[in-house]
Amino acid sequence: MAKQVHVTKRGNGWAVQSTGSEKAAKITSTQKEAIEVGKEIAQNQQAELVIHGTDGKIREKNSYGNDPRSIKG
Repeated sequence: MAKQVHVTKRGNGWAVQSTGSEKAAKITSTQKEAIEVGKEIAQNQQAELVIHGTDGKIREKNSYGNDPRSIKG
């Protein structure tokens, strides 16, 4: 299973949490801030960033690791 970092709505804020982790790495007050934190963590872990909307559905995915779909030139 590929590593993933999720940005999800939690209470009045936004949580950044890696798959398999019991605790959020960070809780922020805005989604924008959570995305910035999540992007940094995903880049460091060579993982996929999964951004969820307020409804919980996946809004966007960005890969920062070994993407099998990437084109090598």
